[in-house]
Amino acid sequence: MEEALRAAERQLRDAGVPSPRVDAELLAAHLLGVSRGRLRALALTGAAAPDGYAALVDERARRVPLQHLTGTASFRRVVLSVGPGVFVPRPETETVAQLVIDRAAGLDTPKIVDLGTGSGAIAAAVADEVPGAEVYAVELSDLALAWAGPNLAPFGVHIVQGDLATALPEHDGSFDVVVSNPPYIPADAVPLEPEVAEHDPRMALYGGGADGMELPRAAALTAARLLAPGGYFVMEHAEVQAPWIAGFLEQMGRWTTVTTHQDLSGRDRSTSAVLAGGEPTTTGEAPR
Repeated sequence: MEEALRAAERQLRDAGVPSPRVDAELLAAHLLGVSRGRLRALALTGAAAPDGYAALVDERARRVPLQHLTGTASFRRVVLSVGPGVFVPRPETETVAQLVIDRAAGLDTPKIVDLGTGSGAIAAAVADEVPGAEVYAVELSDLALAWAGPNLAPFGVHIVQGDLATALPEHDGSFDVVVSNPPYIPADAVPLEPEVAEHDPRMALYGGGADGMELPRAAALTAARLLAPGGYFVMEHAEVQAPWIAGFLEQMGRWTTVTTHQDLSGRDRSTSAVLAGGEPTTTGEAPR
């Protein structure tokens, strides 16, 4: 097996896969139904590569996402089912979930909503790590909901199909926390990674408008509508968008304690704010 793993590693490296050895091991471990640690032990014993391994490596070399080949993605403490039609959750989003969990931990039976839930990653992690929370997840895409439904069912999350811009009007002013990882890529900014550009759904990537900010703007406006005074909002975004997001929230006149947060790589990847009382002072135009 070790020889097959090394050959797979070379093939994946030549194809430009960022983590060729890790992916080679994960594909073999998936076929064998064992952990990577157990796989390494088997490789030392001279065990043969599993049936179908070469074909699966070929698929990965064509830059089909690893998670589509294994059918799963790990996110914090949960394992999600993923595949074509749904955005694969990223490690950096785990820090966004942590902000929600930290905020909700000090509340009695907090009411939380994830706008644009995709696979359900954030909603599942929050429901898993905040016992007693009442968690909602909103998603527009039929394909994404087909994955989110089974992922969220074990956690008792309320799943709602709808547009994040108009979601849950019957719950206005009642949430303690609103979180969103909306699409935010500008229309003309094609992702460099083939796994993203060719396999993640466009609906989950592009935020609308030349600057990609239509959906992030809508998420912020919806958060201001859904939150109770003193409620907490956090949204993921691209690093370069951090100043714009902070300026937009401040200009709305509804938010206090606007804060930019870094991911584990030190990049400005999310912004949070606390809802103040009163009516908005602007219509939410982009800051100049």
